[in-house]
Amino acid sequence: MDLGIRDKVAIVAASSKGLGKAVAMGLAEEGVNLTICARGKDQLKKTAEEIRSKTGSNVLAIDADVSNTDDIKRVVSETLNKYSQLHILVNNAGGPPQGYFESFSLEDWQKALELNLLSTITFIQEAISHMKKQKWGRVVNITSVAVKQPIDGLILSNTSRAGVVGLTKTLSNEYAKDNILFNNVCPGPIRTDRITQLAEGRAKEANISIEEVLSAMEKDIPIGRIGKPKELADLVIFLASERASYITGTTIQVDGGFVKGVF
Repeated sequence: MDLGIRDKVAIVAASSKGLGKAVAMGLAEEGVNLTICARGKDQLKKTAEEIRSKTGSNVLAIDADVSNTDDIKRVVSETLNKYSQLHILVNNAGGPPQGYFESFSLEDWQKALELNLLSTITFIQEAISHMKKQKWGRVVNITSVAVKQPIDGLILSNTSRAGVVGLTKTLSNEYAKDNILFNNVCPGPIRTDRITQLAEGRAKEANISIEEVLSAMEKDIPIGRIGKPKELADLVIFLASERASYITGTTIQVDGGFVKGVF
């Protein structure tokens, strides 16, 4: 299927590894011109070279922290300087620390909001005028199944990511007339560094092995296994494409059936 996005321009945040890298690779395979960004300069450079060699696409790599407003503005500015356009924005960021309500200070809450909510808002603020100008835009936010089914011990993530859902639904209505579509994709258990970190934390808390934690996770997934980054990336890429032209304001989980609720 031709997704209709060859030669479009995309920013994929936090994309040196994990889910962001899988999304960036998939977009490049569709002929999209990319900007990727992350904090780790060496890994970012390695990822950019890998994407270029495998796909032949243009890749601009920018060392940036998505919780830093100035860094976000620089990412968008340098993207426009290189490509002159911006069509697709994939918001992505790591998760805040594990823990329970009384273990976090107000500063911890502020950092979580900066990482998972304010970064999304700032990227959209910087990108939206350019998408309006061309009457075409796709914004896909990678959140978490926590927005549909809060996860014990992840109160910072449960709260900060839920704000992204409200933002997305509101913006989908506000900018539909400009052909700018907004959607959320919610990863369940996917084989990334984040899952390993969560498993390590739970193993330590329960005094069991990481393997036992991962095995217990798999038992909660009807498909019976932890997902692969590409399985989430495929949905993100579709929602970022011309083929998703009548889909906006949705929040879709990719979780092997992990979420038990109807909606």
